[in-house]
Amino acid sequence: MATRLTGALKGARIVGEHMVHSQRQANPEGRMPLMDHIRELRNRVVKAALALIAGMAIGLIFYHQVWNFVTAPYCHAVPGGHCVSGIIGKTLVVTGPLDAFYLYIKVAFVVGLVGTSPIWLYQLWAFVAPGLYAREKKYTYLFIGIAAPLFALGTWFSLLVMGRGLHFLIDLVPANTANLFTADTYIAYFMTMILAFGLCFELPLLLVMLNQVGVLTHERFRKWRRVMIFLVFVFAGIASPSPDPVTMLLLGGVCAALVEAAELAVFLNDRRRRRLHPDPYAGLADDELSPLDLGREDEEV
Repeated sequence: MATRLTGALKGARIVGEHMVHSQRQANPEGRMPLMDHIRELRNRVVKAALALIAGMAIGLIFYHQVWNFVTAPYCHAVPGGHCVSGIIGKTLVVTGPLDAFYLYIKVAFVVGLVGTSPIWLYQLWAFVAPGLYAREKKYTYLFIGIAAPLFALGTWFSLLVMGRGLHFLIDLVPANTANLFTADTYIAYFMTMILAFGLCFELPLLLVMLNQVGVLTHERFRKWRRVMIFLVFVFAGIASPSPDPVTMLLLGGVCAALVEAAELAVFLNDRRRRRLHPDPYAGLADDELSPLDLGREDEEV
């Protein structure tokens, strides 16, 4: 009986592998109808949302520890370098009866967004991957291994810039004016900085992805490289509100280095494609006719 069951399982596995192999041969480019694309997008969004909810649950469990970490840049920026409860100008305030509840949700959302970034980044890649060739899908784990550290690096830079920027903004408050920051305003500022820096550091990886799917070539990248680097430094100047040029140059320099690394990856990938699939019309003048391939006609004759 066990032998028959084992044989049946092996037979089912062989049939399944044969069906998958036949589907790959019939559809080697991974083409799907529009409704299948929509269903695939829905499934990826649902999986990312479930992961985000799980991360938010963890954030609610460790809410007080996370809140101390989130408010650390503000506490270092206030006069004296530490928060004091009940003293205006040295603590965050809550102005509405539901603000404390919303604060729990927002802090949990930050934890879920940052903590589950490898999962939703993978879902993003998995949605794009069916449009790639089989040999290009092997870069999935490499993509996740690069995307998550880049997002973490952007988060770290946002914490660095956030403290210096808050210190500068608090110093702008006149002497006869009380500094009264609400917790809701501060958490919105914190989330904006985290997302802006995290996604900015994902820009080079996005450029490489566009090159993988054939949208961005190295020629086009080279034409827009100066504009992209200029925009990177503009973003660095806007994102760091402090007038300290060192912070802006450090942030802009790191982002510019990532853009240069992306250009190198795009250049190497385009050169590999040209070597594997050479252009038959390369080297021909505009008024020169390409040679005809009569091999098939000769065989048919």
